[in-house]
Amino acid sequence: MGSRTALVEDLMERFPHVPREAVFKEDLLRGGVAFDPSALSDNEAGEVKPKSYFIFSFDHGTLPELGEAALRRPPEEIILTGGPYDLRRTVVSVRVNPTSPYRVAADEEGLLGLYLDGRRIADVGVPPMPEYYRHKLSNGKSVMEVAPTIQWGYLIYLTVFRVCQYFGAKEECQYCDINHNWRQHKAAGRPYTGVKDVEEVLEALEIIDRYDTQKTSTAYTLTGGAITKTVAGRDEADFYGHYAKAIEERFPGRWIGKVVAQALPKDDVQRFKDYGVQIYHPNYEVWDRRLFELYCPGKERYVGRDEWHKRILDSAEIFGARNVIPNFVAGVEMAEPFGFTSVDEAIASTTEGLRFFMSHGITPRFTTWCPEPTTPLGKANPQGAPLEYHIRLLEAYRATMDDFGLSSPPGYGPPGPGNAVFSVSSFMDSLPANETANETAKETANEA
Repeated sequence: MGSRTALVEDLMERFPHVPREAVFKEDLLRGGVAFDPSALSDNEAGEVKPKSYFIFSFDHGTLPELGEAALRRPPEEIILTGGPYDLRRTVVSVRVNPTSPYRVAADEEGLLGLYLDGRRIADVGVPPMPEYYRHKLSNGKSVMEVAPTIQWGYLIYLTVFRVCQYFGAKEECQYCDINHNWRQHKAAGRPYTGVKDVEEVLEALEIIDRYDTQKTSTAYTLTGGAITKTVAGRDEADFYGHYAKAIEERFPGRWIGKVVAQALPKDDVQRFKDYGVQIYHPNYEVWDRRLFELYCPGKERYVGRDEWHKRILDSAEIFGARNVIPNFVAGVEMAEPFGFTSVDEAIASTTEGLRFFMSHGITPRFTTWCPEPTTPLGKANPQGAPLEYHIRLLEAYRATMDDFGLSSPPGYGPPGPGNAVFSVSSFMDSLPANETANETAKETANEA
């Protein structure tokens, strides 16, 4: 095809059941977006909520390679509407790529738009600076550093351990740049707290609760790197769990509590539940056995794929199947040199995994792979997976949910094109708009 526009339009025509908004969103997530200087903010002093780098870089270049976008941060997310495709409101996580065919720029009247192949294809909205970001903790730290919010304010993202104890080429997941992201922010002199103090987290949440008068923030996620030994004398379940315990004691019922951790033994998972966690994300990363062993060597060494999956199923006995929501990294199935070489093979493998979990009532979700250049898979696959893979995955995902009579998972806000706020993949955009965020939150609270 001669242009990116032609490729996108061809896929929209071939897969009419996938929302057109999701086609553009997946292309932006897999390949990134460039920002004209006119579209960049003045960071913490400005009127636009800046990108917080809440766990991974989610960029197609290192900070020194991003130019002005590293000095004047782009927005955390953008909203696409209108344009020649009449797009419904679509929230997209920002992944910066100075060489992307997509570009955000202001027109002569100062209005932001998304341009593809030189043509304006959508109006662009940026998140306003939330009032709670304008207030500091008593020690001078910013709320954005301690408790950033994403998904248009829906989710408080608490990366309380910013490095991973799977370290080095023989242990790190081959698509993950959590350790490099830590290093690059420290090298740039940016505040980037390695282990967040529980009292700092509570103080940041108090500020959010005080100034979030519309109660837009609905959930929090506790997450960080894997813990194979201890952090501050605590094992993984106790380390992440003690934050949940403190939050639930201070703010009972204020937010849906979620934790992203390894697939842990049942006794450890019970501790999460006892601490007040409502949703558990034991991410399985990639389904294929060979690719899991190659791409997740630390997880294979310490736990193993079969045991990982067994633990996911076991955790449903504690949380209920609906509240166990493992993530996979959509696109690494096709990463060279070991991945599938055809979209058909990749979709078949991923669908096999979806059917395995959904047959047990567990609904996985996914993050669209961003090939960060400091990771082995990012270096070898700077273009990521083909857009067709991502579009067909949305089709297969919804079809598999329908086969097993499942609906959108709790804790992700409303589903449906024009409604969804989940920003790092389009799985919520591609599901029926048959729930509201409040209904989902109530359902989760009742099931917990």
